[in-house]
Amino acid sequence: MDERFTGSFTQQEPIPEAGIAAAVDVMRHGRLHRYNVAEGETAEAARLEQEFAAFTGADYCLAVTSGGYAMACALRAVGVTPGEAVLSNAFTLAPVPGAIANVGAVPVFVEVTESLTLDLDDLTEKIAASGARVLLLSHMRGHICDMGRLMEICDRAGVTVVEDCAHTMGAEWDGVPSGRHGRVACYSTQTYKHLNSGEGGFLITDNPEVMARAVVLSGSYMLYERHLAAPGAAAYAELRWETPNMSGRMDNLRAAILRAQLPALAQQCDRWTERYRAVEAGLRGTAGLQVIERPARERFVGSSIQFLLPDWSPEDIGAVLARCAARGVELKWFGAAEPVAFTSRYDSWRYAAPAPLPQTDRVLAGLMDMRIPLTFSVEDCALIARIIAQEVGRQYQSADARVSAGT
Repeated sequence: MDERFTGSFTQQEPIPEAGIAAAVDVMRHGRLHRYNVAEGETAEAARLEQEFAAFTGADYCLAVTSGGYAMACALRAVGVTPGEAVLSNAFTLAPVPGAIANVGAVPVFVEVTESLTLDLDDLTEKIAASGARVLLLSHMRGHICDMGRLMEICDRAGVTVVEDCAHTMGAEWDGVPSGRHGRVACYSTQTYKHLNSGEGGFLITDNPEVMARAVVLSGSYMLYERHLAAPGAAAYAELRWETPNMSGRMDNLRAAILRAQLPALAQQCDRWTERYRAVEAGLRGTAGLQVIERPARERFVGSSIQFLLPDWSPEDIGAVLARCAARGVELKWFGAAEPVAFTSRYDSWRYAAPAPLPQTDRVLAGLMDMRIPLTFSVEDCALIARIIAQEVGRQYQSADARVSAGT
C-alpha cells in the first residue's frame, strides 16, 4: 500500500508562551493603540521597531499593518507618483503589483529565469524601454538574484530599489542580510511568513527622509517622537505639512506577539532550511523533475520549496497534483489557466495590462510550489518527498509510454 501523509500544510507552530503572556498583559491594560501609553511607558510597537532594526542592521524601522501596506508606503515614501512605471518581477504574488497599483503607478514586469529570480539582462532592457526609476524587487519564494550585479545595473541607471522580503526575512546574499541592498526593504508577518502575527509588516531603511515620510504616511499624526527607530523631530519639519496620513499602524497586541518570536528567528530559519534540504534530497534524481539549485552565495530560508516539471503537458501536471493530493500532499501549480487561492501569475492581473513574457510563461508552465511549515518533522519532509517522487515518476513513465506508443 502506498504511503500517505496526514499532516496539515497550513498549521503553524503555536505562539511562544512569552508572546501569549505579553499579549495578555496588553489586553489587560487595554492600551492596544501604539500611541496610547501610560506615563513613563514605551509602547510594544516602538520596542519591536527598535529590535527589528537591530536584527537587520538598519538605522530605522517602521511596524505596519501588512507587508502589502509596507510596499505601498515605501513606494510613496521614495516618491513614486500616479501614472509612472514601476518595474517588478513577473513571478511574484498579487500584493506586489497590487502595491504598485495602490499608488496609481503602472507595473512593468521583468522576465524571470529558471532559478526563479529576476532576469538581469531583461531588467536592463526594461529600464531603458520604460524609463522607470523604481524597481520593486520581489525575492519571490525566497529566491535571491545576484544582488551585486542588480545594484550595479540599478545604480548606473539611477533606479531606486525597494526590496520585497516577505519570503527572505533572515536570509542573506554574500553575507548581507536580505533587505540591506536597496534603499528600502519591506517584510511581512502574516501567518505563513517567518514571524507570525496573523497580519503585519515592517519597513526598514537607512534614509532619514524616507523613514520620516513613511512614519507620517503610516498615521503617526504629530506623535512621531514616540518612535525609537526613526529619525529625530527635525526630519519631519517640512514633510509633515505635505505628507498625507494613510493609516497603517501596527498595534501593541501584534507587536507583543512578535517581540517574543524575534529572538528565536535565526534558529527557526535553520529549522526551515533543514526541512527544505530533506525534501530536496528526496526529489533529486526523479525522472522528469528539475530541482532548483541554490547558489552558494545565498543563505536562504526554506519555508517553501519549488521544483519544475519542464515541458510537461497540463494534463500530466494535473494528474500529479491529483495523485499527490490523494496521498495528503498539497502542491500548488503556477501554470494553471485560472488563479487558485493564493496562486496567480502576471497574466491574471489584467488591471496591469501586462505584455506577454514568453520566458516566464515557459518557467511558470511547469512550476510546482509547496509550503514547509515548522510543524513538519524532518521525517515528515522525507515522506512527502517520497510521495512526490513516486507520483512524478509514475506519471512521467505513463507519458513516456504514451509517446512511445504514438498516442
